[in-house]
Amino acid sequence: MKSSGSRGLTPRAVAIPAALALTGALAFLPTSAGATGQDSPAPAARAATADGPSLSYVVNVRPGHRDSSRIEKAIKRAGGTVVISYDRIGVIVAHSANPDFAKTLRTVRGVASAGATRTAPLPAQSTGDIGTPKLLSEKERKAVAASAKAGQDPLEPLQWDLPAIKADKAHEKTLGSRKVTVAVIDTGVDDTHPDLAPNFDRKASANCVSGKADTTEGSWRPSAEESPHGTHVAGEIAAAKNGIGVTGVAPGVKVSGIKVSTTAGWFYTEAVVCGFMWAAERGVDVTNNSYYTDPWYFNCTGDPDQKALVEAVRRASSYAERKGVVNVAAAGNENYDLTSDSITDTSSPNDTTPVERVVDPSTCLDIPTQLPGVVTTASTGAKGLKSSFSNHGLGIIDVAAPGGDSTVYQKPAPPAQDGRIYNTLPGGKYGYMAGTSMASPHAAGVAALIKSTHPRASAAMVKALLKGEADDTACPTSYDLDGDGKIDAVCEGGKNYNGFYGAGIVDALDAVKK
Repeated sequence: MKSSGSRGLTPRAVAIPAALALTGALAFLPTSAGATGQDSPAPAARAATADGPSLSYVVNVRPGHRDSSRIEKAIKRAGGTVVISYDRIGVIVAHSANPDFAKTLRTVRGVASAGATRTAPLPAQSTGDIGTPKLLSEKERKAVAASAKAGQDPLEPLQWDLPAIKADKAHEKTLGSRKVTVAVIDTGVDDTHPDLAPNFDRKASANCVSGKADTTEGSWRPSAEESPHGTHVAGEIAAAKNGIGVTGVAPGVKVSGIKVSTTAGWFYTEAVVCGFMWAAERGVDVTNNSYYTDPWYFNCTGDPDQKALVEAVRRASSYAERKGVVNVAAAGNENYDLTSDSITDTSSPNDTTPVERVVDPSTCLDIPTQLPGVVTTASTGAKGLKSSFSNHGLGIIDVAAPGGDSTVYQKPAPPAQDGRIYNTLPGGKYGYMAGTSMASPHAAGVAALIKSTHPRASAAMVKALLKGEADDTACPTSYDLDGDGKIDAVCEGGKNYNGFYGAGIVDALDAVKK
């Protein structure tokens, strides 16, 4: 989970204390300079007999070594089993119980980097439960529905986030194109939800948890004990405007679910790589990434394991972009300045025992958030201010979008009541959640509207329009949300571009203007 001090889930939604009138909810480049030694059968043979916990690894092939069969043989000699080889980007996913597996593979000619994707044995162990989104009673839902205006879905009056980005006005012009698909790379999507079923794209959906896509019917859905996070995100993007429940930012586009989190809620590298590759090969136009890649909040490129994880995800996200995909990601929920000289990370590795470490965010990267080409999205509340929890940083944040905040800090105008984001939950339900996890899908939805309006636009053009059409938002004169006389975060930059809002708050109305 993305909140500081929490463990067990890394979606970028955040639990806001009840003391702030909100119940808990879910919130999370280097060059390829590996060793160039010759194959070493003897050490590999010895290492293969070693007994250790079974872990998952990524092995990145050096550019120019297109034939991975020789490296796959080296993986076998080192006591490993190949799960899948993504030859287009030179990334191999493997399992091994050899504690020296990565070290051995780094000495193999043609290997750029190799590293364990986790510190817990396969399968990962659960280390906590999830927050529960706030639900409304049937009486409350009926009261909201009675206040809905003509043209609104019954629960749309609670969605202060739609007018905040002019999505309600955009819907008067278009709901988006059925030819556009947004993939939710997340905890899974309940496509049986009545607000999601009309727009769900099964062909672009899969379960990528193992690192290899599983397209079994329903494999992309979360089970009853799993997080509702991905279903909430999917609704924010494309909940149908069908007279039922809520409305998405782009209610006429399609949405798919690519499940990349384990039952315990871990988003491991091999699953994330699979997610980007699946989206790229299935003609997806936009991906939403409201998570960080476990088990490291920041992946330090000076560490050989973490360096390999950065490289694998970078290759996959870059490949997707070259195939025309716009990758949108959440900025994170710790109120970190991602351009600061140092950050104290107390949550990593989060799948075993975290160890406090001081990192330099310029070389220790939050992935996919800080990868090149990814649209990094900060969160705003109902008053249009940066959310109290949202990470920030001049040159890191590309755009901002509604992700909610404490109602005490940023209360919406009536008839909306709650400062968080109201949307779909598994089982046909609806509820409130908050976090940069909720901001990112708003930006992804606007990107989908841009792609609908400009169907021939490249990924680079869609990103340029998303930023260029965003509403300029200047740094606040004083950012003291709790009124205690202390500045809660420092915003650097001018009105057109700054560390809180990037190029500005996304604008859905401008997105549908040709």
